[in-house]
Amino acid sequence: MQSARIVEVDETSAGIVVPEDRGYRFFAAHPDFYRLEGLVFRSPRHATRAARELRETRSRPRRH
Repeated sequence: MQSARIVEVDETSAGIVVPEDRGYRFFAAHPDFYRLEGLVFRSPRHATRAARELRETRSRPRRH
């Protein structure tokens, strides 16, 4: 039986993924990752990749 896994980005706990029939559902633990809340990923690795990409897009300077 698989259990929930913690998703970390750098030193931030982004959230957890919980296994279900279709994959791994993401539950955010930090406000920076609320956009991923409830999404289902193929694996914990895919969820971690999405969280890293989200963090990178949030930290880029915006163009005016």
